[in-house]
Amino acid sequence: MNSLAPPHDLLTLAAASARIGADSLLIQGPGGNTSIKDGGVMWIKASGTNLADALTRDVFVPCDLAAMRAAMAAGEARADQPAEFALQKEGLRPSIETSLHAVFSQRVVVHVHCVNTLAFAVRPDSRLALASRLAGFDWAIVPYAKPGANLARQVSAVLGPRTDVVVLANHGLIVAAETVPAAMDLLERVVAAVSATPRYVPPEAGLAARQEGGFVALPSDHPLHSVAMLPDLLALATSGSLYPDHVIFCGVGATALLPSETPSQAVARVAAEGLPAPVFLLVPDRGALLHEEASDGARALARCLGDVLLRMQQGSAVQTLTMTENAELLNWDAEKYRQALNVR
Repeated sequence: MNSLAPPHDLLTLAAASARIGADSLLIQGPGGNTSIKDGGVMWIKASGTNLADALTRDVFVPCDLAAMRAAMAAGEARADQPAEFALQKEGLRPSIETSLHAVFSQRVVVHVHCVNTLAFAVRPDSRLALASRLAGFDWAIVPYAKPGANLARQVSAVLGPRTDVVVLANHGLIVAAETVPAAMDLLERVVAAVSATPRYVPPEAGLAARQEGGFVALPSDHPLHSVAMLPDLLALATSGSLYPDHVIFCGVGATALLPSETPSQAVARVAAEGLPAPVFLLVPDRGALLHEEASDGARALARCLGDVLLRMQQGSAVQTLTMTENAELLNWDAEKYRQALNVR
C-alpha cells in the first residue's frame, strides 16, 4: 500500500471500509472515514477518496499520531492541518477529520454518515430522542461544530474510559473498538438500534412537465420525491442545511419551485441571494428534479437528504446550520480540495 509498513490488519480494515462505503445508508460519496492505530502511527482514509474504493486503490495515509495528539493538547493551530502530520509528504492528504480519530484511545475508529442516526442527530431534542434507543451502549453526543480540531476537542471532552459510541449532532456517528471485527459489530448494533422504516409517496405524473434548464425528473423510486409530496418533510427540507456534506455538494438547504416558476428562474432566485446554485429542485405535490450535470457527490447527497427525512418521526423539528456555519464550509480550502477530487 504505502512504503511505510502497514499494520497487519490494514487489509481487513480496507475490506470493511469498502463494504460500508458501498452502503448509501451509511456513506455517501467521499464522506465518512476509517482509521487504525499501529504504535505511533495512525493510518486514516485520505481526504476526497471513497471508502467504497478501499480494496481497489490506496486510500489510507499514515500519520504521526503522537505529534497530532501533542498539537491537540497544546491547542496549536496546526492541529487543523492534517497534512502536517502525514508521514509521507507526497500524494493524498489525510482526512480533514484526522484529529477526531486521534482523540480515541481505541485502535480502530469508524466514522459514518448513517442516515438513520442523522434522522435523530438533526433534531434539537436529539439527546433525549436517542436516550432509550442507545441505553445499552456507552455513548455520548456532542453539539455541531465544523469538522476539525475544535470538533475533536469537544469529542475528547465527553469520552469516558469505555465510551465507544459518539453521535455528532448534525453530522454523523462514530464507533471505536480494538479490532476491525469488533468495530463493525458495534456499528451494526448501533445502526439497528436507531433504524426506522421510511415513509414513501410516489411522484405525480405531471412532474415531467416541470423539466427545464437541465433539470430532469429523478427515477420514480428516489426518496426526494416523497419529500416533495409530503408537506411536513418539504417544510423541513427547505428550512436550511442539516449537515456539512450537504452544503459542500448540494449547496445551502433545499429549494422548492414556486407554483409558476421554471427551474431556470429558481436557480436565478437562489443566485440573487448570493447562494450556490441548487443541484436539485423540489416540486411541491409533484416530485423532485436533479440537474443532469450534478456530480457523483451531489447525487449521493441529494439521495441522502431524502433518506434522512423519510426516516424522521412525524412531528419532529430540525436544527439547521446557521448561515455563518454554511459560509464556513463553502469557503473552506479543505473542502474545496475534497470537491475537486470528487469531480475528477
